[in-house]
Amino acid sequence: MNDAKQHRDPPHAPHGLRPGELLAALNPQAVEAAPGYAAEVYAAFGYPVLPIWPPRPDGRGCRCPRGRACPWPGKHPLSALVPHGLKDATCDVATVRGWWHTWPSASLALATGPGSFDACDIDGPEGVEALRAILPNADAAARSGPLARSGGGWHLLFRPTGLGNRVRLLPGVDWRGLGGLLVVWPSLHPSGQRYSWARPLVAAAELPEVPQALRRLLAPPPTASQPPPAGDNEGCHLGVPGSDAAPIRAASGYGAAALAGECARVRATAPGGRNHALNRAAFKLARLVAAGTLTEAEVTTALADAATAAGLGRSEAGHAVRSGLAAGQDPAKNRALARQAVTAGYRRSARRKGGAR
Repeated sequence: MNDAKQHRDPPHAPHGLRPGELLAALNPQAVEAAPGYAAEVYAAFGYPVLPIWPPRPDGRGCRCPRGRACPWPGKHPLSALVPHGLKDATCDVATVRGWWHTWPSASLALATGPGSFDACDIDGPEGVEALRAILPNADAAARSGPLARSGGGWHLLFRPTGLGNRVRLLPGVDWRGLGGLLVVWPSLHPSGQRYSWARPLVAAAELPEVPQALRRLLAPPPTASQPPPAGDNEGCHLGVPGSDAAPIRAASGYGAAALAGECARVRATAPGGRNHALNRAAFKLARLVAAGTLTEAEVTTALADAATAAGLGRSEAGHAVRSGLAAGQDPAKNRALARQAVTAGYRRSARRKGGAR
């Protein structure tokens, strides 16, 4: 049932050595062949460790009993060792050593949230664009703190907020917090690539704080019956380079975040789906306009700029935004108008040779 084999103790950490420095000192080939070495290092430095099922070597599913039918290949607790899942995560080195002595090929994850770290899970170009849209100093934020490379994206680590997980916090961006886990080196990603540290892990006390714009986004969103949270004067510029679009200063933190996310989604949409993505973004944001969280002018300007950056003409973009806003604020009355806008956009695109929009 398992891959039990002889286990050797990893090297002891010299006093004052940071976790990333010790991990770097280990022989990568030896650790990748026996992940228990790294698991003990993580635990010794106070990060709660959890053994997880590894993906199949052929990339077709998981080595758990579900095999190819597993919806989370290589990303869920190895129940034979940790029957209570995340509740069994521990920093006790002896316990961790026992797990990998029993199952040496297990992949490893770290529990996220209080007592560990929170992680911003960025999935490809869409996630990168979304973060750049919401963070005034996104590049500076990305240059601070531990940074891990996953199969097709990145993990940015921050001090724990005490808040829970959020799926699609922004387009292409998830959040791992209270009740979550993060797969780490030397585990294998289902794609066949190995997780790695682009910038080394540090002690918990050295982790950077979550940027305020992200922190506001993680807070519960307002409802139509509640006033939007008071925003600061930081502003968020959503124009393309060289544009004269004004920063969004009047929108609430949540409203600005939602607008930034939809703009990032439009900019990242591949040719052939841009008109539809733009219309859908306007439709969704219309609900915030109706609630008074955003103004129609803010949405129109920001989405039009994003669509222009994606390659749509200004006139075509304006028509799609207006139709989406109208339909979103009164879906029953304007549903037909929204359908006509999308259909017209595809017809215009089909007439352009080599320029699908």
